[in-house]
Amino acid sequence: MTAPRKQIRLNAFNMNCVGHIHHGLWTHPRDQSSAYKTLRYWTDQAQLLERGLFDGMFIADILGVYDIYGGGIDVTAREAVQVPVNDPTLIVPAMAAVTEHLGFGVTVNVFAEAPYTFARRFSTLDHLTDGRVGWNIVTGYLESAHRGRGETLPAHDRRYDYADEYLEVLYKLWEGSWDDAAVRRDRAARVFSGPAKIRPVSHRGEFLAVEGTHLCEPSLQRTPVLYQAGASGRGRAFAGRHAECVFISARDKPSAREAVRAIRAEATAAGRDPQDVKMFIGIAVIPGRTRAEAEDKRAEYMRYASAEAGLAHFSASTGIDFARYGLDEPIPYGPGNAIQSATAAAAKRGLTKRDLLAELGLGGRYAVLTGDAVSVADELQSWVEEGEVDGFNLSRIVMPESFSDFIDLVIPELQDRGLYKTAYAPGSLRRKLFGAGDRPPERHAAHAFRNMVGL
Repeated sequence: MTAPRKQIRLNAFNMNCVGHIHHGLWTHPRDQSSAYKTLRYWTDQAQLLERGLFDGMFIADILGVYDIYGGGIDVTAREAVQVPVNDPTLIVPAMAAVTEHLGFGVTVNVFAEAPYTFARRFSTLDHLTDGRVGWNIVTGYLESAHRGRGETLPAHDRRYDYADEYLEVLYKLWEGSWDDAAVRRDRAARVFSGPAKIRPVSHRGEFLAVEGTHLCEPSLQRTPVLYQAGASGRGRAFAGRHAECVFISARDKPSAREAVRAIRAEATAAGRDPQDVKMFIGIAVIPGRTRAEAEDKRAEYMRYASAEAGLAHFSASTGIDFARYGLDEPIPYGPGNAIQSATAAAAKRGLTKRDLLAELGLGGRYAVLTGDAVSVADELQSWVEEGEVDGFNLSRIVMPESFSDFIDLVIPELQDRGLYKTAYAPGSLRRKLFGAGDRPPERHAAHAFRNMVGL
């Protein structure tokens, strides 16, 4: 008997803003991203994605503005390079209300909020979505975000040290503060929650001091599905301990395979099964009924894209002001305090400003697959088999057609190959993704804090 093929996992990659990854496309006459301030924009999108059986919507976020390129926000403001940007958490309940299965991976910076109140925010989301929420853990890298709070951006590795402790506090609140049997809802005895089965958290660490009882009764997942995207050495170690879904960037399949194996090795070192981590890669797709139609669509998109806006975004990612350099002038890529993996990748290839602008022709740095359904499906299948990824964060180019075209053209081809589900599995987001329980497994760091006495 032939073993069933590994099914592709799929997230729609979006952000509560106008311009996300492929910059300049907000000017396209069919693009609707300027409607991001309306609930209808998000509820329509959620229903579209559920029609396509997407596993989730991965909602990016950033605190601060991209003010490195040219020493200010001239390009980023004009081209809406992730500014203006609204809160990503507030759109989730509306989308959950019009869907039954779609998951939501929401990005929140660990420095944005105290863990005590953050724990309540995500327990609330888990309740309101019936266990369909995930958290994309980010430590941030923008000086502008910390200046906005009257703080100084910590060094790269120290940000992860803080995040480790932040997660420990959250595990205590989510997993340990309330027993499963704490909530009784006993009208006759006038006992809603049994006080003996609820305990306060007492934490005194290097960065955080928390004294208090978690404010929410246990949600279906308790701890939301944990996403993470750090690819530096310290980021991989963090992912190995905490992450259940990891988002990587890679220009080719060997690089993807190397990144996947490195993170799975970190998970093994942390005492976990390497398959406890689902690996996603960012990708864009321009499909057509024929290759010629797809190529024409790509050429049309290119007329509205802004390579310079993409370069302004990349300046913030690396901490390098590329506006200061000539097209072919050598760029001194050195270790900085921004996204170390992005800087290291550019340094390894010795990219000049001319090179970067050429690669950013469609406004973003992700691989772009262009072709008919068969050729796109061939390439996605190859990324899974050769790159060893589990799935994709599908970025938008023009909204909503980037997603609707993929659903109408590519997904049927993937389904015919047995590479994509034909119906949703029941249960929480974690159960859907891993086919097991609603809560983190015993191998995960969160489990050690479950129902602990003396938190």
